[in-house]
Amino acid sequence: MNRVAITGSGTINSLGHSAKETFTNMAKGSCGIGPLFFRDVDRLDIKIGGQVKDFDPTTVFNRQQLALYDRVTQFTLIAAKEAIKQSGIIFSGELAAKSGVVLGTAGGGVSTWDDNYRAVYEEGKNRVHPFVVPRLMNNAAASHVSMEYNLKGPTFTVSTACASSNHAMAQAFQMVRSGLSDVMVTGGSESMLCFGGVKAWEGLRVMSKDACRPFSANRNGMVQGEGAAIFVFENFDNAKKRGAEILAEVIGYAMSSDASDIVMPSKQGAARAIKGALHDARLSPEDVQYINAHGTGTTANDKTECAAVADVFGRHADNLMLSSTKSMHGHLIGGTGAVELLACIMAVKDGIVAPTIGYEEADPECALDIVPNHARETEVDVALSNAFAFGGLNAVLALRSV
Repeated sequence: MNRVAITGSGTINSLGHSAKETFTNMAKGSCGIGPLFFRDVDRLDIKIGGQVKDFDPTTVFNRQQLALYDRVTQFTLIAAKEAIKQSGIIFSGELAAKSGVVLGTAGGGVSTWDDNYRAVYEEGKNRVHPFVVPRLMNNAAASHVSMEYNLKGPTFTVSTACASSNHAMAQAFQMVRSGLSDVMVTGGSESMLCFGGVKAWEGLRVMSKDACRPFSANRNGMVQGEGAAIFVFENFDNAKKRGAEILAEVIGYAMSSDASDIVMPSKQGAARAIKGALHDARLSPEDVQYINAHGTGTTANDKTECAAVADVFGRHADNLMLSSTKSMHGHLIGGTGAVELLACIMAVKDGIVAPTIGYEEADPECALDIVPNHARETEVDVALSNAFAFGGLNAVLALRSV
């Protein structure tokens, strides 16, 4: 069994157009949530989100590329470029043949769906662009990363709603740990912030109209975000030999299914995933200092997650730090676990625990240290990242400082 290092990270999200900018704004407790700007937003009840601002794709991609890339693929390629550049790896020969891409997304090319449904049903057009299917398919982003960087090994996309990225990164971790691949590019992306994407979520009645306040007694729902975060997972010994900077070590994971309800969370299912990650990483509960929570800001999720943490960690739960960065960047659905892994890296590498902003009122059903409103500087050796998805699908990752 190989050890697994993270040697590159990249992102674009509502907090920043790079990992460095995102780390800075997470540490500041900045809020990337604000008014949405896109066609027909005035027809929506929900008009806020963690939208990527000041992004002009024409400054990054040429016209031929833009014809092929949905917004979600654009975000993915930007984040992948940053991560692979930081890793210092050039993929060629046997390394390229065995290295691949595993990404998570829930919706894939939602903007392409939205634009072309409009063209056909609203505008009455009878033809669509020949690249519609290659733009909208869920594996488009993974395929384009593979082609851009000559990655010829296992390449696929995982789609498990809000746990997509964590499931994808768990698969990439296992491939490197088992020796199937020496390097895997992994993470996730999402871009649902268009009229149809937000309108669909409105129907669930789980969205907040004003703010995301995880664990606060007056929380009133989630807020969507968009963007991507990509990482390079590499054989630890190889990374050491070539003198790479190791951001963190991935040490374990677990997955579970609630097998109970399509939307309501389960304390038992979440607890099994957390406990399984501890077991896989050979950790005792007392070894963990920080958990990046799923923390959506809905009444049901937050109290269920806190109950699961309390069950698994027992008395040590009172010593844990548990924060939700969704309060800052919004819920990126299939891409959210990837952006949130950045917070775990910041905790174990830099000793800065990102806060849960927007916290206003204590909830007795969420009576844990949720790092309210301000980041905390403290040593963190081990961090967990939780993702609990619609469909009852759960995935938890464990990281360690190096």
